Amino acid sequence: MTRRPPDLLIEPVVRMALAEDLGRAGDITAQACIPEGSRMRAVFAARQPGVLAGIDCVRLSLLAMDPAATVSPKLRDGDAFEAGAVLVEAEADARAFLAAERTALNLLGRMCGVATLTRAYVEVVAGTGARIADTRKTTPGLRALEKHAVACGGGVNHRFGLDDAILIKDNHVAVCGGVGEAIRRARAAAGHLVRIEIEVDGIDQLDEALAERPDVVMLDNFSPAMLREAVARADASPFGRPLLEASGGVRLDTVRAMAETGVDVISVGALTHSAPSLDVGLDVI
Repeated sequence: MTRRPPDLLIEPVVRMALAEDLGRAGDITAQACIPEGSRMRAVFAARQPGVLAGIDCVRLSLLAMDPAATVSPKLRDGDAFEAGAVLVEAEADARAFLAAERTALNLLGRMCGVATLTRAYVEVVAGTGARIADTRKTTPGLRALEKHAVACGGGVNHRFGLDDAILIKDNHVAVCGGVGEAIRRARAAAGHLVRIEIEVDGIDQLDEALAERPDVVMLDNFSPAMLREAVARADASPFGRPLLEASGGVRLDTVRAMAETGVDVISVGALTHSAPSLDVGLDVI
């Protein structure tokens, strides 16, 4: 089971989305058509197969509109399902339910889409030893939810933000004047629990990086042949082998070849910036 984000992180996202939808006067359609005090039971059902993530978004959306709502998940985050599967059953005040419907569906569909795409990548590299990781290329405001969805799909989370770890990228290197100098500056400033990762874009930079003993080396836009050479050099390095992360140009049709080179992690921005929302609907029962 994946560790879910606490309600304290999810609730502001849900309330912001609800406020955006409710506008200045609330759901005037439900107010006009639905008698006050009416109750409504419905299920959130999948229209296509996928992997579940975002159950708490449904629960908190409904409870924000009706604190007395009952929400009964039928599956857990991380579970796979087929088209037609009932994901959640709920009962609430009808006006409240209808006002929360779109927010709950938007968030649930988005999270399921990320989890489903992640699972596809994880399955493609199965047996290679490489792990699939996300990036910070997330939807602003939804990072905690989208990274949870990646974990639900079987991926692992890269750093959450700029304060989690030192990741020296090409622009840092350019300003510092070189890979070695950038790592030395980072090492001098880092606390004893802070890991240091350096991005390199060629074998020459890799050799320079290995001599400085970083914790992780990101091999950016390396071809499979270059990745194999990088793995061989790291394995033979007298300075020890850092964890090797491949990134750049990663697609479902290229990731297996990258994984078979012996890298440890493959980071995939597409998990969050290009995942299509899964089709989930609300059916009254």
